Amino acid sequence: MTGSLKKRALRAGTALALISLLAGVPIMAAGAAPSLQTGLKVFVVPKNLGNSYFTTADSAKSGGAIAALNALKESGTETSGTAATPASQIPAIQAAITKGANILLVSATDASALCPTLNSAMSNGITVVTYDSDAPACRDLFVNQATAPGIGAGQVDLLAKEIGGAGQIAIVSAAASATNQNAWIGFMKQELKKYPKMQLVKVVYGNDDPTTSTQVTQGLLQQYPNLKGIISPTTVGIAAAAAVLDTAKYRGKVQLVGLGTPNAMKKFVKDGTVKAFQLWNPADLGYLAAYAAVNFASKTITNARGQRFTAGKLGAYTVGAGKTILLGPPYTFDKSNIDKFNF
Repeated sequence: MTGSLKKRALRAGTALALISLLAGVPIMAAGAAPSLQTGLKVFVVPKNLGNSYFTTADSAKSGGAIAALNALKESGTETSGTAATPASQIPAIQAAITKGANILLVSATDASALCPTLNSAMSNGITVVTYDSDAPACRDLFVNQATAPGIGAGQVDLLAKEIGGAGQIAIVSAAASATNQNAWIGFMKQELKKYPKMQLVKVVYGNDDPTTSTQVTQGLLQQYPNLKGIISPTTVGIAAAAAVLDTAKYRGKVQLVGLGTPNAMKKFVKDGTVKAFQLWNPADLGYLAAYAAVNFASKTITNARGQRFTAGKLGAYTVGAGKTILLGPPYTFDKSNIDKFNF
């Protein structure tokens, strides 16, 4: 480059910098990723506190949502009620809004009951992201652990394999209003059409409460003495049901599958009460939800299908149909691999 050309280039660069500064526009290198906001007040609102599944999904120690928020230099607080009901959860959401929340990460206890509160939050500029359980009419994004058809079909297929595709079965669910539970059960019923010798005799609800889940499982066994299998697509429910079946009377005679955490289920897998169960890593679910929410609040993505972002250690994700982000397929735990996991 000649001296004359160098001078022209320098003058052009100086002029561009001055124009950018005067306009209040920061200079960004070509291809550089837009920066995320820091210092955002984020409230993580699980269905209820004291639930080991959500403790794993949310906490910094497990690498969940709060860990991601810490890494992103945001202010993260977990808050909720003690019962997995809208009446218990809504006051916690309202309190978070009063405290100046910029983001609400919510596992919805009900598809519609939360909507007046969440819609009001969004109308005031608060980002609302649901995770684990959705409220489709009143959120910006939903971070889904796995597809509802995949979970529903997977549970039925796993149980069918264990009971030879024949016999009476029942479902021990969480709350009757839980959107994720109801979606999964709907697909379980569809998948059962492939197994005409399997009969779904009853769906009962333990409300994600250990005592209630224990009682409804005991009730099933009393009401249906020929029961061959139980599906419990809830971490609280499957652990409670396993404890009921962990006797010589039922072990190996009534098969149990569902969604559980390895630490809660390890004993039952090792003593033969449970052959296999499924789940995803709830810490990854919370971690992904936090990254998605901060990206949305920072306006680095919208909720339009095809929007892409990077979720730290988990890598790149894409917004899909219905303003939904999918973590991935469920994982099957059994005696061969359960000791490899600690959550």
